[in-house]
Amino acid sequence: MSIGFWQILIIAVIVILLFGRGKISDLMGDVAKGIKSFKKGMAEDDTADAAKTIDHQPSETVSAEKTEDQSKAS
Repeated sequence: MSIGFWQILIIAVIVILLFGRGKISDLMGDVAKGIKSFKKGMAEDDTADAAKTIDHQPSETVSAEKTEDQSKAS
């Protein structure tokens, strides 16, 4: 048994009567703010991950110093 158009319409009317249009509008605004905040957080997370991978790469001067130290020890 599937939900038809009339059942959805009746449920929508009941929800609007119980909560009112203003409260539903406020709720949808809060949901939109939450989605925007989530997307912003994900974008900041991606840039933080990219910065971490760049910091972990060894530099050329460190590897050059190691080779010099190894040649002195030999």
